[in-house]
Amino acid sequence: MMLPDKAGVVIVGGGVMGTSIAFHLAEAGVTDVLLLEQNELGSGSTSKAAGGIRANFSDELNIALGARSLEAFARFGERPGQEIDLHRVGYLFLLSTAEQVELFEESTRLQNAAGQPTRMLDVAEAVRLAPILSPDGLVAACFSPNDGHCTPESVVLGYATAARKLGAKLVTNCEVTGIDAVGNEIRAVRTTRGTVATSTVICAAGAWSAPLAAMVGVDLPVTPLRRQIVVTEAIPGLPRDMPMTIDFSSTFYFHGEGPGLLVGMSDPEEEPGFLLNRSDSWLPRLTAAMEQRAPSLLDAGLASGWAGLYENTPDHNALIGEATTVSRFLYATGFSGHGFLQGPAIGEILRDLYLTRRPFVDISPLDANRFQTSGLRAEQNIV
Repeated sequence: MMLPDKAGVVIVGGGVMGTSIAFHLAEAGVTDVLLLEQNELGSGSTSKAAGGIRANFSDELNIALGARSLEAFARFGERPGQEIDLHRVGYLFLLSTAEQVELFEESTRLQNAAGQPTRMLDVAEAVRLAPILSPDGLVAACFSPNDGHCTPESVVLGYATAARKLGAKLVTNCEVTGIDAVGNEIRAVRTTRGTVATSTVICAAGAWSAPLAAMVGVDLPVTPLRRQIVVTEAIPGLPRDMPMTIDFSSTFYFHGEGPGLLVGMSDPEEEPGFLLNRSDSWLPRLTAAMEQRAPSLLDAGLASGWAGLYENTPDHNALIGEATTVSRFLYATGFSGHGFLQGPAIGEILRDLYLTRRPFVDISPLDANRFQTSGLRAEQNIV
């Protein structure tokens, strides 16, 4: 698509956040919506995500965002209209200490109060749900049956296709090189394919958000961090309804992927940066976690794998809001590994912020200025 000369609102970033925002704006009747993506749609963090969707969090705001998005994922075939290979098999957190049990008992109470059917399990129940587990060292588990996983690329495709049908313009292979402002008013966005006159920019650039925001003097403390995933070859006898399973102590996790499993784990030695090559340095730690928690996986061959970027903030919570130092610079970024699952809710919220309407939930605690005022915001149920 040709780059237009002007747009009412320019969204930067073509992952789940950007396409969700474009869809929700266009659906609300906003004209002249333009989305710019430096590569292909979904080619950043979204396409590298594990695809987990959940409301199992320890923070009431994250629970609300996850629950709202779960509702949207469940209806995705009708709105916006796309098959996303949704598997609502649940999330299973494996707990190894009394402190972890206490933490998840409290978050379970919060989730129950919000209408989520999360419950604590004993070890035997956890092993029945995920028979490949070794119970050694486990003391309990937490299970949220409404959660699960789906295909990130399909979600992006669904939002993008619907947004285009509703009149939004989505331009790929178009990198933003500058944002022009006069005083505190945005006037134009400069790109590798030309300049677009606009008064509004929405930053949904994920790991690339900090330099984009700096173009208008806004500080978005987002740091890229490589995370890696592997997919096993076929594993005979895997239950089709086995949950997304996370060993909370090690961060080792897995869920069904075709005839095998998608497997990942954080690497505490990973340094911040934009590295996207696969590294073998984390494999010994992954192997050790498998040996302890699911030793039968050591016999499974690896069919594929990839590396992607987390977009981390200092407290591992998102940055959502509107800048106060420049007019109409909005942002939704820094989701620290739980962005894909919150994409539908964030599209609604940014639509409402743009239209100066009150969102369904108060997102002021996620304003980027919190680090200068109230400090870090706790979220415990992350890996």
